Amino acid sequence: MLEIQNLNVYYGAIHALKGINLKINQGEIVTLIGANGAGKTTTLRTISGIEKAKSGDILYKGKSIKSLSAPDMVKAGISHSPEGRRVFSTMSVLENLELGAYTRKDKVQVKKDMDYIFSLFPRLLERREQYAGTLSGGEQQMLAIGRALLSRPKLLLLDEPSMGLAPLIVKEIFSIIKDINKKGTTILLVEQNANMALQCAHRAYIIQNGKIDIEGDTESLLNDNKVKEAYLAG
Repeated sequence: MLEIQNLNVYYGAIHALKGINLKINQGEIVTLIGANGAGKTTTLRTISGIEKAKSGDILYKGKSIKSLSAPDMVKAGISHSPEGRRVFSTMSVLENLELGAYTRKDKVQVKKDMDYIFSLFPRLLERREQYAGTLSGGEQQMLAIGRALLSRPKLLLLDEPSMGLAPLIVKEIFSIIKDINKKGTTILLVEQNANMALQCAHRAYIIQNGKIDIEGDTESLLNDNKVKEAYLAG
């Protein structure tokens, strides 16, 4: 579904992504894990058109999308739930969700999809008229994922969905991510919580200093001594 080929991204003189290669097949959850500053968020931002690559290519369903704008990425079927959630704090939960469907004209189906989001996240239904800024961190994360899903993505990019959340909420979020995938959405998951990410995903890439260091199926990586020592300690 998506293939990154020898991608290089710079921030001024800083070489943030150094020739990375990555592939996601339809129906998979693939996780990209690594330390702070390793290049995880840059990878997602480049896929979704927010950052521009200096060289290399990004193929989506066999076609290059490297030059598409971020809004065109959404229209193509790629949606991005960003790091830090980035909800619109002075807008209601319902208004935030409606923004996720801004490219769509099929109002009847949007209503059905809204009902689906509320079935995934019942707390959002209870708080639909509240300002998003009054929600807890976990509720804001649910809102960010729900907003991304309302564009009906074929590929969902999730950036650090567990960041700053209590362990019980993290467990709930990862359970919902699996449910979303079972409904047919392919997911690229960026995470610092390597243990949870590897238990959730089918395959994984480990990025270090802008380069892919290790890749493989998650079962083998969970049992890899190098991975255990570097990412799963404790």
